[in-house]
Amino acid sequence: MALVIAVIALGINISNKNKPVRYVYENGPVSMQQVQLAESSYPDFTYAAEHAVKAVVHVTVVRRGQRQEMPSSFFDFFFGYSTPQQPREVTGTASGVIISADGYIVTNNHVIEGANEVTVVLENNRSFTAQIIGSDPVTDIALIKIDAEGLPFLRFGDSDALRLGQWVLAIGNPYNLTSTITAGIISAKGRSLPNQDEENTFKIESFIQTDAAVNRGNSGGALVTVNGELVGINTAIASRTGSFSGYSFAVPSSIVKKVVEDIRLHGTVQRAMLGIQMAPLTDELAKEHNIKSLNGVYVAEIVSGGAADKAGIKASDVLLRINGVAVNTPSAVQEQINRFRPKDKVNLTVLRDGKELNISAILQERTDDANVVLKGSEGISAILGAELRPVGNDVRDKLRIRSGLEVVSLSQDGRLKKAGVEKGFVITHVNQTAVGTLEAMETILARSRNRGLLIEGKYPDGTTSFYAIPY
Repeated sequence: MALVIAVIALGINISNKNKPVRYVYENGPVSMQQVQLAESSYPDFTYAAEHAVKAVVHVTVVRRGQRQEMPSSFFDFFFGYSTPQQPREVTGTASGVIISADGYIVTNNHVIEGANEVTVVLENNRSFTAQIIGSDPVTDIALIKIDAEGLPFLRFGDSDALRLGQWVLAIGNPYNLTSTITAGIISAKGRSLPNQDEENTFKIESFIQTDAAVNRGNSGGALVTVNGELVGINTAIASRTGSFSGYSFAVPSSIVKKVVEDIRLHGTVQRAMLGIQMAPLTDELAKEHNIKSLNGVYVAEIVSGGAADKAGIKASDVLLRINGVAVNTPSAVQEQINRFRPKDKVNLTVLRDGKELNISAILQERTDDANVVLKGSEGISAILGAELRPVGNDVRDKLRIRSGLEVVSLSQDGRLKKAGVEKGFVITHVNQTAVGTLEAMETILARSRNRGLLIEGKYPDGTTSFYAIPY
């Protein structure tokens, strides 16, 4: 009997020898073939690391401050005598990426901004003085060049094809530690950051977010795939200490490539404008305007005479796609439009009254925001829900102010009314910028789109008040 059982068992083993052994996990059975496939497909970083590190350079920047006249003694201070002091010299280090064999290198604008000297050291320790070809503060990208030939370089990859969870490498020179490589995954795309600059600074932000460790000195370095393709330029970190805290951000190659091409061909970036003011499509906004889906970006305002205006786009439309590419955040719209140049034609898909419309638009050249005029009902009255007028000399003298705009009337459901502003209030500053004319207010509102408004002013009795208003 024991022999029979053994033979049967042996027979079963023989008859199933070519079938995969199955292992039971919490989520169901997984075959050994699947386990082996997963093990063999685990990313190998060696090729990308060894290939890409040769094209990442160490950038040293020297900035010299202005020569200052300083008193040489206590008596000189009072009698006005002074002695010249040597200019203050500041040295900083960062990274760059070689993108052509003849020495063109991409780095960040904030790396070379205000530089008197730029030195590049290659991975093999060869040193060169670099020439600044051009830069773009809007995207924080700069192009420099060294006089060399036959250099190793990285080719641009397709940042649009990146997927959440995909492995990438960050290569740079943190803390002067040259040729440092860290690995991480794509944790978000199309990320925008809180603006730390002046209120009116225009930025195009659609960052790739990763958890690859990036620190001071990594700026301008490479973000590459496991195949060694350049998909981003490392630019910023999210940190309260100044050191890596888990998240880093890179400008995607889709933006970098276009900016670099423009700088090489034209010396400056050819920036197109669609001419809309946008807002994320929130659940509250969708309910307010009876929009059934949260896909797309809400068109809050139209710039008069702009590309969208001429194409027939209307305020309250929902922009769904640009040339077939879905856009769900204002930063995604900026990224798509930034790929084009003035006079390029784009196909827009919008949702209006529950129906999708395909509309063609000819992009215009971006002008300074000071020239932007909000169209018709999307002006000051519609945005703030108030009628304003410049104050006269008597009010200025009484309140001891240089200029201001008086609130003449308030709509019941307007932003100012809801914030608690009363009739007769004189607005002196918006977002810490003085206002004295309607044109100045229009300019600030146009520049402050998608941000809050901090309004400062005085009431007729001299009381100073501040109001924070969502915009």
